[in-house]
Amino acid sequence: MIVIDHNSKTPVYEQIKVQILSLITSGALSPGDKLPSLRSLAADLSLNFNTIKKVFAQLEADGVIVTIQGKGCFVADTARDNPAVLDRAEAALREAVTVARASGVSRETAERILAEIFEEEK
Repeated sequence: MIVIDHNSKTPVYEQIKVQILSLITSGALSPGDKLPSLRSLAADLSLNFNTIKKVFAQLEADGVIVTIQGKGCFVADTARDNPAVLDRAEAALREAVTVARASGVSRETAERILAEIFEEEK
């Protein structure tokens, strides 16, 4: 689910946050889905509990996740409308447009492909 690159210049907590946002953006995590517990995620990634706690606190402050006392952390119902998630989706689309342009794909073809992809996802 989440992979840490210890050789990256990006801080570990930022890598985790970006990957969780990507999982939501891609639909791998949907509103209402339960996230792993802080302790289990820290153990799985061999990280300090406080690092995971910091990520979850930021995501909660951003309104991406909600914590229900005694039950855990869940993807917020409004997570996909959240600016942080939308920014991540926009970045992915911008990257895709750059690749399409470099490949000589016209705007009309790109729009047709995008419409087809949206239809497939329904």
